[in-house]
Amino acid sequence: MELGFTHHQSAHCENGVASNLLKHNGFDISEPMIFGIGSGLFFVYIPFLKVNHAPAISYRPMPGTIFNKAAKRLGFKVKRVKFSNPKAAEKALDENLKNNIPTGLQVGVYGLTYFPDEYRFHFNAHNCVVYGKTETDYLVSDPVMQHVTTLTHKDMEKVRFAKGAFAPRGQMYYPVSIPKASDLPQAIIRGIKETARDMLAPVPIVGVKGIRTVAKLIPKWAAKHGPKVTNHYLAQIVRMQEEIGTGGGGFRFIYAAFLQEAAVILKNDELKSLSLEMTKIGDLWRDFAVNASRVYKNRSSQTDVYNTLSKEMLHIADLEEEFFKKLKKAIA
Repeated sequence: MELGFTHHQSAHCENGVASNLLKHNGFDISEPMIFGIGSGLFFVYIPFLKVNHAPAISYRPMPGTIFNKAAKRLGFKVKRVKFSNPKAAEKALDENLKNNIPTGLQVGVYGLTYFPDEYRFHFNAHNCVVYGKTETDYLVSDPVMQHVTTLTHKDMEKVRFAKGAFAPRGQMYYPVSIPKASDLPQAIIRGIKETARDMLAPVPIVGVKGIRTVAKLIPKWAAKHGPKVTNHYLAQIVRMQEEIGTGGGGFRFIYAAFLQEAAVILKNDELKSLSLEMTKIGDLWRDFAVNASRVYKNRSSQTDVYNTLSKEMLHIADLEEEFFKKLKKAIA
């Protein structure tokens, strides 16, 4: 059983799944546009939640949020179902395939056998599309992969019911109502306003203030826990930025692409210049990732590295605060 589904590679899984499912249903929208309308750019530091034995850090909101917000703002509906029983989850997915419905899944990365070993770690908020089934395998369109791939029935059950933080619980989702027309300009404006509001939130663990909090903690971690633990925490920051925040720079490059598209649709040249500014900020995030990786791989020759990384991150926070204030004004 194989459905007529076109695979498009993308930078990030949830945006790519959303874009691919909508394109399949006749609504042509790009990955960056889904990301921007869904207010996908974010930063949060959650010290009480541990992921891979390090404090949770995310450059995006909770799994599913981007697609749900984009759906609400564009006027279509997404059905989401979770399961307590793997057999019930399998039956529901198979029913969708029989009914010619390609289906998005939230899965755990560690059990994805088609990923290279170095990318397989315990992270349960990855997304892919299942578009068919054979006697032994499910046919998978994973948007971060260049080509379609497969998972055995047994491995599919494992990734759908992976344990730990953000356990997917067999979650599957798919659009059920596609509008003939959407108010794209208004959806873009709503998405931008929420992103600017969240990134400028007066909360010490969220947005720009959250970035500053983490930056100031880096030398404190070193003093309290020593290099081994601090380097593990740095690796967590970089992994969430460059591997989970695919597209690089903690999604900053994807957001810059969104602003470039939005500038044309809204006929707003200010958004075009802000797109370039966000690209430069993304470059600084990438530089930070390179410098931090040298530290946790013990390849840095710099002295006072933790304070240096702290200052680097604080500088990025200053630039982002200025950026989001300008972005807020640009669509006021």
